[in-house]
Amino acid sequence: MAAGSRRRISDGWHRARPDMLFEALTLQLGYNATLVAVGAALLGAAAGLTGTFLFLRKRALVSDAISHATLPGVALAFIAMVALGGDGRNLPGLLAGSALSAWAGLLVVQWLTARTRLSEDAAIGAVLSVFFGAGVVLLTVIQTMPAGRSAGLDDLLLGATAGMLRADALFIAAGGALALLAVLALRRPMTLVAFDAGYARTLGIDTRRVDLATMGLVLAVTVIGLKIVGLILIVALLIIPPVTARLWTERSGAVVALAGAAGALSGYLGAAISATAPDLPTGPVIVLCAFSLFALSLALAPGRGVLAAVIRQLRFRRAVHLRQGLLALAQGLPVHEPYTLRLLVRAGLARPDGVATEAGRARAAKALLDERRWHLLRATRAHEAEAASDDGLTPIERVLTPDQVAALDARLGPRGA
Repeated sequence: MAAGSRRRISDGWHRARPDMLFEALTLQLGYNATLVAVGAALLGAAAGLTGTFLFLRKRALVSDAISHATLPGVALAFIAMVALGGDGRNLPGLLAGSALSAWAGLLVVQWLTARTRLSEDAAIGAVLSVFFGAGVVLLTVIQTMPAGRSAGLDDLLLGATAGMLRADALFIAAGGALALLAVLALRRPMTLVAFDAGYARTLGIDTRRVDLATMGLVLAVTVIGLKIVGLILIVALLIIPPVTARLWTERSGAVVALAGAAGALSGYLGAAISATAPDLPTGPVIVLCAFSLFALSLALAPGRGVLAAVIRQLRFRRAVHLRQGLLALAQGLPVHEPYTLRLLVRAGLARPDGVATEAGRARAAKALLDERRWHLLRATRAHEAEAASDDGLTPIERVLTPDQVAALDARLGPRGA
C-alpha cells in the first residue's frame, strides 16, 4: 500500500493542547480527523433515521441480533484473508464478512419465528447469544495464529478511530453517506408500513420487501459503524436517537428528522471528543453523547419531559385546591387547608381570615353553579358522552353549546341558578 494511503488518523489525534477540543469541534485538527468526524456524523444520521422505523415497528431488538451476529463473520473473514496470503486487517474484507454473518443471523431469526413456536424476542435472544459466542471462540483461535496477535479485532467491539487508515475513513464516510441517501429514498414506504402495514398493502406496497429493505439498511448501518462505534454499542446509536426524538414530537416526519439530527450530532460530538483522548474508545463516547441528548430531552421536552410533567402536576394541584376552596366559600364553609387559603388570598378571592371578597363570592357562585350543572348533566342519558369529559376542573361551557347550557339552567330553576 502506498505511503500516502497508509497515513494514519493519529496525525491529528496526538497533539495535546489546551484548545484541542475546540479545534476538534471546529474541524481544525487536520484532514483525517475531520474526515472521521464527518463520517461519524453521516453514520449517526443514517443510524438515527433507520432506527426510527425499527422503533415505530416495535422491533428494536432486531438491531441487537444483527450487531452481535457480525462477530463470527469478522473473525472468519480475517482467517480467510490470512489463509489466502492477504492482509487480515483489510477493512472492506472484514466488513463484507460481518455483513454475510449478520444476514445469516437475520435469516435464522426469521426462520425460527416463522417455522417454530418461538416468539421473535426469544429467537433474537437465541441467535445473538449463539453467534456472539461463536465469534468469541473464533477470536480466541485467531489469537493463536502468528498474524492474530496484531490483528486489532478487539477495536471492532467498542470502536476505535485512533490509528485508522485514511482509506478506511474515506470508506466509512462514503458508506455512511450512501446509507443516509438510501434511508431518505425509502422513507415514505417505510413510514407507511411502520404505522399501518394493512393500509400500506391496500396501496399496493409490498410490505415484505419494505421490511427486508429496512433490515438491509439496519445491517448496512451496523456493518459500516463497526470501526467507529463497535458491534456491541451500534444498537444504542440505532435506538437512542429515535427515543430522544419521540420525546419532542408526535409527528412521524418530525420524529424521523429529529432522530437523524440527534444521531448526527452524537456521532460528530463523540468523534470530536475522542479525537482529544486517543486512549478512549470512540464507540462509548458517541453513545454517551447520545445518552446526554436523551437525558436533556427527558428533562426538558415540553410535552413528555419530566420538568413539563412536574409543572402540569403542580398546575393541576393548584387548580384542584382553588376549586375546592371556591366551593367551600359558596357553601359558607370554613377553608381549613392552609395551601388552599393562600391560593385564594393571592388570587384576591378571600381575606386572610377566610372571608370571601366580592370577587371571591362571584367566582364561588359560578363554581357551585357549574358543579350543579355537571351533576345534572351526568344524570341525563342523552349527554353521556359529554358527561364523560367531566374532570371537575373543565368549565362546562367548553363542552356544551350556549343553548345546551341554557337548557340545563332552565331545568335547575331559579334556585339552582
